[in-house]
Amino acid sequence: MASTSIQRACSSSSASIPRLKYDVFLSFRGEDTRENFTDHLYTALIERGIHTFRDDEEIERGSEISPQLLKSIEESRFCVVYPSDVRKQTGSFEEAFVNLEKQNKEKAKRWKNALKQASNISGWHLEHGYESMFIKKIANDFRKQLNCNNLHVGENIVGMDFHLDKLKSFINIKLNEVRMIGIYGIGGIGKTTIAKAICNSISYQFDGWSFLENIRDCDLLQLQQKLLNDILKGRNMKFHNIDEGINVIKDRLHSKRVLIVFDHVDNLCQLEYIVGKHDWFCPGSRIIITTRDKHLLNVHGVDETYEAKGLNYVESIELFNRYAFKQNVPKEDYKNLLDRVIGYAKGLPLALKVLGVFLYSKIVPEWESSLCKLEKRLPMQIQSVLKISFDGLDDTEKEIFLDTSCFFKGKDKDFVSRILDGCNFYAESGIRVLVDKGLLTVSNNKLDMHDLLQHMGWEIVREQCLKEPGRRSRLWEGEGSN
Repeated sequence: MASTSIQRACSSSSASIPRLKYDVFLSFRGEDTRENFTDHLYTALIERGIHTFRDDEEIERGSEISPQLLKSIEESRFCVVYPSDVRKQTGSFEEAFVNLEKQNKEKAKRWKNALKQASNISGWHLEHGYESMFIKKIANDFRKQLNCNNLHVGENIVGMDFHLDKLKSFINIKLNEVRMIGIYGIGGIGKTTIAKAICNSISYQFDGWSFLENIRDCDLLQLQQKLLNDILKGRNMKFHNIDEGINVIKDRLHSKRVLIVFDHVDNLCQLEYIVGKHDWFCPGSRIIITTRDKHLLNVHGVDETYEAKGLNYVESIELFNRYAFKQNVPKEDYKNLLDRVIGYAKGLPLALKVLGVFLYSKIVPEWESSLCKLEKRLPMQIQSVLKISFDGLDDTEKEIFLDTSCFFKGKDKDFVSRILDGCNFYAESGIRVLVDKGLLTVSNNKLDMHDLLQHMGWEIVREQCLKEPGRRSRLWEGEGSN
């Protein structure tokens, strides 16, 4: 069996490139294979989302077979054929060329030469081994080349290679065991983008995969059903409660090497009822979890955790420039303002994108005015994303976060803890929660947080009473007149 790109192999047969309708053209006329090998290959391709032309099924009834057969080859990106039929031009190919020669001898000659060339291109050869594994390899090869069902990660991606290299070392695809990998970090840092990129990079190596996102809008039963429907492709799984769903997941996925990406997890129950334990899954499976809360990953017992950190200075400038100037380098007149922007964003991709879009096409005085405003007020697009983590805190944890953002950033942890305990805020416990959720860091026993998280804290306090600062719960230096 041989496979080759139709655009390459048949480039001499037409001066213009035809509009592509199919991913793969599959020769299906061999009596010895049509009901076993080729049929199984067709099913494997369809299950992977590869639009495949099968000549005995997709040609309309009553249409003349030969011209449409050739047209279908022209409209396919790849062609899977049996070399003997192609080289000797027997079977359906012989029938097609008889009709084509009656219409256009020169075109028929070019097509014959092109297909002979295609038949000599090395493809897949099965001599020993299991046919099912051979079919899986062919289907996965096509899926990799076609980038089937790739998740959209956007065009302006910077610094991704580092993340992918690190994650691939944790995933270690060669290990024949179930591995769970956790990606954590603050909102807007790029966890979802990283997860989509790694999924696109490795998903073709699994029997099935699922990317579970927007989980805040779904209940656990819906998530279980989506997981199974994604992987089992078209076998619409119905069950009536979560416990039944667990049993179906364990039963149906225990024999498949699967890739599951579970995005934006914020509750331990989501992990317990969807991706449960390692022994739910077939050896070789990989489960990737993204969350803002590192503690959830530790409790669930993942094998590796990876912190998604902000972009460095050079990467920050590159990403910002792509949005602000639609190019990788800034315009000369704006270079002096770049450091203010980069210093404000502190490597947070979301902030760099929001600022770049906001400042695009504005003149220098407008940049200066906008930056002064931004240093006082956090843009709503950034505030809304960061505040999700704050909203998930209990009352005392919220108080600790707001006190730290207004008064205690950079202060000694032990000193701050004594003050907070005097207010019955249970400082040690609360600080640990904030650290696990990425809202605080502790370095050299000093409390710290991302500047934009501090801005978010200020904004929450301001919103308590916009016009009368004296009626807010907290006042800090320089805020009384704002």
